[in-house]
Amino acid sequence: MYGGAQRERYSPYAREMPVIVVGADTPTGEAVVASLTGRDGDVRAFVSSEAAGKRLKARGVKVAVGDISDGSHIGGAARNCFSAVLDPAAAGDGRKLAFAGSVAEVFAAWAEALADAAVTRAIWVGDTVPKAIAAAVSESAAVPPGPNVAEEIRRLDELAHL
Repeated sequence: MYGGAQRERYSPYAREMPVIVVGADTPTGEAVVASLTGRDGDVRAFVSSEAAGKRLKARGVKVAVGDISDGSHIGGAARNCFSAVLDPAAAGDGRKLAFAGSVAEVFAAWAEALADAAVTRAIWVGDTVPKAIAAAVSESAAVPPGPNVAEEIRRLDELAHL
């Protein structure tokens, strides 16, 4: 999980840095993007759906459309992002995965993408951040899915440290 009360200091630096939501075309991903929109820094979205991309662009979000298993494309979209929000539902919801044969391979591609893009922070939608994702960044946190997941992710994104 994430840090305790001693780390509840908010950072204007974190709020101003770009964030990318990988899997922004899942229901949770779209809620997270909506929660993050309006912050000082850019909000980016990586989606597989052209229609979702158009909806997000209309909200002022920078969008990359591609295969969710294409780590090099995700890495390019994440370049210069401070935080990445990763929704693993996008890796296992039945969409075509041309660059991976399994969900585990998708997660490995995401980890490599975060490392290549020098992303500092990963926020994982789920109970436990995969070891490869945690090793790819300086700090990581897991946020269990639920009715307040988007608000919790926004709160974490604004913290000085996780």
